[in-house]
Amino acid sequence: MKKAIHGISVAHFHEIYGKKLKMELLHGGEGTHRMIKEGSINRPALALTGFFKYFANKRIQVLGAAEMTYLKTLSEEDQQKIFQEMVLQNIPCLILTRNYQATPALIKVACEMKLPVFRTPMITMNFVNLATLCIDNEFAPSTTVHATTLDIKGIGVLLMGSSGVGKSECALALIERGHSLVADDLTDIKLLDERELMATSRELNRGWMECRGIGIINIAEMFGVRSIRLEKRIDMVVSLQEWTPDVVEERTGLEENTFEILGKDVPHIELYVRPGRDVARIVEVASLTQALKKIGHDPAKDFNDQLIAHMAKASKKKTTREVKPFDMDERRSSL
Repeated sequence: MKKAIHGISVAHFHEIYGKKLKMELLHGGEGTHRMIKEGSINRPALALTGFFKYFANKRIQVLGAAEMTYLKTLSEEDQQKIFQEMVLQNIPCLILTRNYQATPALIKVACEMKLPVFRTPMITMNFVNLATLCIDNEFAPSTTVHATTLDIKGIGVLLMGSSGVGKSECALALIERGHSLVADDLTDIKLLDERELMATSRELNRGWMECRGIGIINIAEMFGVRSIRLEKRIDMVVSLQEWTPDVVEERTGLEENTFEILGKDVPHIELYVRPGRDVARIVEVASLTQALKKIGHDPAKDFNDQLIAHMAKASKKKTTREVKPFDMDERRSSL
C-alpha cells in the first residue's frame, strides 16, 4: 500500500536531522508545530525584494551570504515588513547558514509571530544539498511489503512468497554463508529521488528473525554485527513458490521479467521450492548473475550470441561444400 506524506512538523525535522545539519534553534520555539509541506529547500531571494508571486512558501527557507548581504541594504522597517509578509505566507521556518546572526527585525518578527529561526555553521550550498536529501527521505513515496530483504554480495534482494513457503529459512542459510539481513517478514520501502527503491526494517524488529520450529532468533548475536544492514537498495525480486508437476520453469534466462514497486520496475525471477533443492544457493547464484548484468555481462545473452555465431559459421561451411566448381570437361561430355 502506497503512503502519501502531506507534511512534517518543524519540530520533527529538527529532532531527526538537527544534529546532522548542525541546526541550533535561536528564536520562535513556540512555532515548531508549523508544517513543512514540500520536500525541497528554498532560498527566498526575490521574496526579500517584495516579489511574492510564485513564492515557494511551503518549503524550508534558507538565508545565505547573498540574502544576508542584501538585507544590510534595507532599513530595519523594510526588513520587518518583508519578514512579516513571509510569515503571513505561512512559511514553516527560517534557517541562517554560516552562523549568521539574525537581524533585529528578524528577531522581532520571529518572537511576535512565533516563527522558528535556526542557525547552522554549514556553508549554504552544503547545507542545502544535505537538507534536500534529508527532506526527500521524509517525503519519498513509501510502502510496506510482506517480504524478507537481504544484501547478497552488494545486491539487494527482496525475497517474496506466501507464508510458510520458506523465506526465513532461505534467508537464514544465506546469512550463515556471510550475507546480511536487512528486514525479515516485513520490509519498509521508499522511492528516493524517483529513481531507486530503498528497503529498511522497522526499528522494533530490526535484527530479529522468526524461524518456524525454533521461534525468534537474534541474528546479530548469533552471526555478528556485520550480518545486519540498516538499509539497502533493491536490485532484484525473488518470488518463492511451491513446486507442482505442471509448472514451467525458466531454462535459458533470456526472458526478463519485472516486478513493479512504487511505479518502478525491478528484475524479477520465480523459484519453485521442492524437497532436495538448495534454494538458498540458487538465490545466491541469481544475485551474482544480476551483479554481472549490472556491469554489462549477461550470461544468457552471451551464450545465445555465441550459439548463433556458431550456427552461422556451420551453415556457411555447409553452403561452401555444396557448391561445386565449374568443370569444362563435364560440360563438353554433356553436350
